[in-house]
Amino acid sequence: MTTSVPLLVIGAGPCGLAVGVAARRAGVPCVLVDRRNVVSTIERYPLNMTFFSTPERIEIGDVPLVTASEKPTRRDGLIYYRRVAEHYRLDVRVGEEITALRPAPGGGFEAEGHGPHGQAVRYDAGAVVVATGYYDWPNLLDVPGETLPHVSHYFSEGHRYWRRRVVIVGAGNSAVDAALECWRAGARVTLVHMGEALDGSVKPWVLPDITNRLKEGSIDARWRTRLVGIAPDSVDLLSEATGERECLPADAVLLMTGFHAGTGLLERLGVPVDPVTGVPAHDEATMETAVPGCYLAGVIASGKDANRLFIENSRIHGERIVQHLLNTQRAAR
Repeated sequence: MTTSVPLLVIGAGPCGLAVGVAARRAGVPCVLVDRRNVVSTIERYPLNMTFFSTPERIEIGDVPLVTASEKPTRRDGLIYYRRVAEHYRLDVRVGEEITALRPAPGGGFEAEGHGPHGQAVRYDAGAVVVATGYYDWPNLLDVPGETLPHVSHYFSEGHRYWRRRVVIVGAGNSAVDAALECWRAGARVTLVHMGEALDGSVKPWVLPDITNRLKEGSIDARWRTRLVGIAPDSVDLLSEATGERECLPADAVLLMTGFHAGTGLLERLGVPVDPVTGVPAHDEATMETAVPGCYLAGVIASGKDANRLFIENSRIHGERIVQHLLNTQRAAR
């Protein structure tokens, strides 16, 4: 069974929802599909995560985000974006993964994939927005043992690491938050980082805490050091300073090495992707790609640099896309 729709949005994160809201306001019928759930990236954030941004900076659709504290929590975000989707009665179809996207013979696009029970899904869309984010594509180290079951690129909470030896690779916000939570839960934590110190982007209200824990030795660190191998009960480290190797016992390994946008769907459609930056070719004023009628929304437009675009500076993409779509339709009449 094929669903025909003027606008198909692939990805129901905050920026995908912002496209749906803009389309609803403009009277453009729109379907949003997501292979997980609405704002599934936020769902997979650490349970105790607090947003860097204040509420008004991540609001969409003129719906206020009311929070008990100065900065929203993960739970605040989940409740808020669900309510936005319900308030605007967005047609969000969860559990649907689009695996093929191609131009339709008569114009527009054909999208195919499967639903939550494995059933085939198919859409004929006049225009399509790819808003698939980055959280499904971690930056891999490509070292032996990276796929072992006690290794993860995601962190939820510290409780499971009680009395365990945890090695955390990275020194940004994700690594610092994981290190502090694991330590407070009773883990023995070692940070491993290629740089000489913590990243400059670490949240200012967290920096004194992690700095003091490192200074007093509660959390250990290996600076200017690379992880070069992982075994079931240890990691192999290489010091960039001395060239010496170290075998460090480890019961769990958290690779907080960041994420990048997945561009495979766009590339198969024919959208050029810069091999260095990973940025799909697009017009930042309209968010239209080099394939007319195909747009980008959210962090996917930043390619490999997942720190360039956030909810607060890409929630406007929806309005740009819908306005350009309407202008194109008027010019074609």
